[in-house]
Amino acid sequence: MSSVEEIEELPNSVSDAVEEEVAISDNVEGEPDMEDDEPQRGGYLFYRDRREWADLEPVPQDDGPNPVVKIAYSDRFTDVYDYFRALLKNDEKSERAFALTAEAIDLNAANYTVWHYRRVLLQALEKDLREEMKYISAIIEDQPKNYQVWHHRRMVVEWLNDPSEELQFIAEILSQDAKNYHAWQHRQWVIQTYNLWDGELEYVEELLEEDVRNNSAWNQRHFVITHTSTYSSPEVLEREVQYSIKQIKKAPHNESAWNYLKGILQPGGLSSHPGLLEQVEDLRESFCSPYLLGFMVDFFEDTLETNNTKYNQTETLNKALELCELLAQEKDTIRREYWRYVARSLQSKYGSGEIPSPPSSNPASMEQQETPNND
Repeated sequence: MSSVEEIEELPNSVSDAVEEEVAISDNVEGEPDMEDDEPQRGGYLFYRDRREWADLEPVPQDDGPNPVVKIAYSDRFTDVYDYFRALLKNDEKSERAFALTAEAIDLNAANYTVWHYRRVLLQALEKDLREEMKYISAIIEDQPKNYQVWHHRRMVVEWLNDPSEELQFIAEILSQDAKNYHAWQHRQWVIQTYNLWDGELEYVEELLEEDVRNNSAWNQRHFVITHTSTYSSPEVLEREVQYSIKQIKKAPHNESAWNYLKGILQPGGLSSHPGLLEQVEDLRESFCSPYLLGFMVDFFEDTLETNNTKYNQTETLNKALELCELLAQEKDTIRREYWRYVARSLQSKYGSGEIPSPPSSNPASMEQQETPNND
């Protein structure tokens, strides 16, 4: 086809296009369905384009006249939260407000204000709290470390006054991450509030059998015993000392077990527990971790502070200083300055003020005393 023929046919093409446009216009006249009439983007229908929301004036976010870093919110996020702020401003308590909180939470589940408003609506609309628990569970399973949703769950459990499903649910969350702080915090609240102590110590032992380094489980063990039998009984304290030593033997370089052992003995004094030093020294013959040596330093310091007459004070100080130097030079060099600070503090408080030269050998047993040379 020649260029002249193309030019001659052009008006026909334009005419066809005009006729097509008219046909489209004819189709939208009258009363159309909302889905066909109102704009959508990616399947999402903006609230500003929904007829049932036309009575509400959206409230834009106020970042001030000169925001330092203006967040580039998506169009959908801006739309949802503009209408959420409008609902909040009007203190509207309606089904549409309740539905919008779910959409706002879907966009930002860490927004505390949205969760608070949802709780207000739950009570005002007398919503089914069992259904709300299902909703909360789904969000926690997706975002298990979201503080706001855990707090919301606590409030709903309080309203229901029913913790029957909580321990099992928390256990399922902890099976995914046994050190989830938010889950442990909720578990402690449930147990303490509703007196659900039975079986908790056994549950903790199961977790420690799976992972002896689980510091959260060690913390829970201390929490349970402190609020039940306590450590005041010599039998309970001795049981826990032996349990700790048993777990230390499994993983000598596990700081959690050493911290637990020190924590349960500190109220009564480390050096006052019978046979403890001998057991620790026996462990040292098999392995020599920085945590073991650090525990011995704490033991010797407690001996000096309490002026325990069972041990010679000068000998005790020397052994503590030797251990500090061993830790600084060889066993825990990353904290070299810390251990030298401890040594200086001990020397200043209990010695002559001057730290002796570093020894060439490890400290001997506390029961072995140096015999003076009288020649």
